[in-house]
Amino acid sequence: MKLKKVFSCLCSVLLLSALSLQAFAKTNEQALTLSPVSLEEYPLYQKEDLSASAYIVMEATTGRVLYGKNIHERLAMASTTKIIGALMVLEQENLDEYFMVDSDAIQVEGSSMGLTEGDLVSLYSLACGMMLPSGNDAANAAGVRLYGSIDGFVEAMNQKAEELGLSDTHYVTACGLDAPDHYSTAFDLAKLTRIALQNEDFAYICSQSNMKVKFGDPPYERWLKNYNRLLELYPDCIGVKTGFTDDAGRCLVSAAECDGMTLICVTLNAQDDWNLHASLYDKCFESYSMTPLPDIPSSITLAGDKLQENGIESELMLKPAYEASIPLKAGESARLTATVLCEPFAYAPAQPGRVYAQTLFSLDGYPLCSVPMVASS
Repeated sequence: MKLKKVFSCLCSVLLLSALSLQAFAKTNEQALTLSPVSLEEYPLYQKEDLSASAYIVMEATTGRVLYGKNIHERLAMASTTKIIGALMVLEQENLDEYFMVDSDAIQVEGSSMGLTEGDLVSLYSLACGMMLPSGNDAANAAGVRLYGSIDGFVEAMNQKAEELGLSDTHYVTACGLDAPDHYSTAFDLAKLTRIALQNEDFAYICSQSNMKVKFGDPPYERWLKNYNRLLELYPDCIGVKTGFTDDAGRCLVSAAECDGMTLICVTLNAQDDWNLHASLYDKCFESYSMTPLPDIPSSITLAGDKLQENGIESELMLKPAYEASIPLKAGESARLTATVLCEPFAYAPAQPGRVYAQTLFSLDGYPLCSVPMVASS
């Protein structure tokens, strides 16, 4: 693999806002993960006119978009709304604590997990009720429990969406029933699902075709069935959420895992979503594979804290913080370039684990992903 390596000074870093000094500082504060550079503006994914108003296939580790159409078009998304709600529920403490459901909250049209007045239920069971049978009663009950009202829950959902960078998403209802100004995009839903699948409880719940939970007055065990038929129709499917309303049409967010690669697929207003998802997965798993990125050694000038007094100056050798892999098609490896972006100097002593640079990998000149560089010794 032939890679172009460029050592950039501070001015180069400032020109690339995606990897500014603020990004260096932010990376140092967070756990080291592969840092995706958004591809929505770049023509690196395949487009086909399939039977859906919008669709996307995104690789879960890097966020690379492999297939798509109208990925930023704002559309109604029905009960895929519950992805963010269930995630917010599962991020709470005391998930197994039982409480009485709000009698008004559960009086809602549409799909239900079967809550009735006086029922005792836990937040964990409500999350299951939201994800499997797509219970509107479960979403409303969780919202009232956590935020005091359904409107309070919706406000918190919008705040969460803003925090997660879902710039084309806005919620009006907690459960996904049609309402003016209630919308998302295929890209935002895929991006949200990447985050949600990192929550172990969420990933487990959405992967189950059936689950046994307890609720009632008094609570007793009962089975919930998942509306997501793709879990049974496509062997590699591991989730995620269905949705349907008259306005939104058939909506489906799914995920599948094969040969070390996890893909997320979103279709909005699709005529035959089960077969469309299966077809897109087959194409992507056949065309792409997770390919290890090469190590890019680099160095940075290390200066003493009192350089004017002792004149200490040496080279600090850097290495990638971890071994990273990205989804590539045959022949794309040869078209990768690597650019090392670093601060002009750093003060001694070197700090173990500190990020001193980023290696930006580009495909055909378009940013693909970046990997942090740390001190090698």
